[in-house]
Amino acid sequence: MHVSLVCLTKPVLHGYFRSSCSWRVRIAFALKGIEYDQFPVNLIKDGGQQLTEEYTTLNPMQQVPAVEIDGTTLSQSLAVIQYIDETRPGPRLLPADPKKRAQVRMISDVIASGIQPLQNLYVIQKIGAEKVQWAQHFIDRGFKALEPILKETAGKYCVGDEISMADICLVPQVYNAVRFKVDVEQYPTIKRLNQTLVEIQAFKVSHPSCQPDTPSDLQT
Repeated sequence: MHVSLVCLTKPVLHGYFRSSCSWRVRIAFALKGIEYDQFPVNLIKDGGQQLTEEYTTLNPMQQVPAVEIDGTTLSQSLAVIQYIDETRPGPRLLPADPKKRAQVRMISDVIASGIQPLQNLYVIQKIGAEKVQWAQHFIDRGFKALEPILKETAGKYCVGDEISMADICLVPQVYNAVRFKVDVEQYPTIKRLNQTLVEIQAFKVSHPSCQPDTPSDLQT
């Protein structure tokens, strides 16, 4: 079988240790057993390295992540995750069953479109002094919607008993909720799922506390 040399080249993840979108991709790579190189993009240093002309050519939205893979560059974490799921062996990140696959995409979109963008760094920098209250409001609003959805779909994980893209999105969002001092106890299903997932090796090795660009005072 002919194997393209392009496909044998390790992917390169341009990301930031604390970016939840970058973390999603790291989790997916870990679950699939994909080796990759990391190129840190510090969102704070030098006024934000994502704003440089060089990085803007990789991702015109000036966001992380950007992933160089198979001779192309992809941005938007869910697009990256679905691409590697479709092109790489290993455990499925989207279920074969159409209904479950739709549920995974629904949960992922609630987080990736309805919660995370409203409390990401770019947005809260614009908010100013009220940024914590702003983030708490929109995380709580999203979790109030997510909790009853997950009560219906969850088994051991977000959708049934197989890890999926929904779980990949959930863990970084719960991490952000804790950072912004949201009371996760209000959401028992979210809390239970997160506690299960954070014990899995792929979620541990991809954690923000142990990345190449993690500041020494935040390393564990």
